[in-house]
Amino acid sequence: MGKASAPRALKDNEARAVARNLRVSPQKLNLVAQLIRGKKVDRALADLQFSRKRIAIDVRKTLESAIANAENNHELDIDDLVVAEAFVGKGLVMKRFHARARGRGSRIEKPFSHLTIVVREVAAEA
Repeated sequence: MGKASAPRALKDNEARAVARNLRVSPQKLNLVAQLIRGKKVDRALADLQFSRKRIAIDVRKTLESAIANAENNHELDIDDLVVAEAFVGKGLVMKRFHARARGRGSRIEKPFSHLTIVVREVAAEA
């Protein structure tokens, strides 16, 4: 006796994973997300493995979660998966103050971001 479940937002050949409140600015996170968009998942994982960006570790975890969701929840073949979408959203911003000369203070902003990765199964090329 409850409310009917909402219809699935993604297509049948797609799966996604979301990482919320990553401690990095959206601009910096988007540079790493841009690195993997449109690539096959094995190639994207390799690129993230050898990226020098600190946040690439969290992006890799999110991509692995999306792959696991595709395999376990939606029975998709992981060899045919492609990163269809990787988009970044703005999270909250912590405001802090830093003491400056002559009794003044300056504002320091510490932004957070959200990352969503959607993987799609594409037909294998013959």
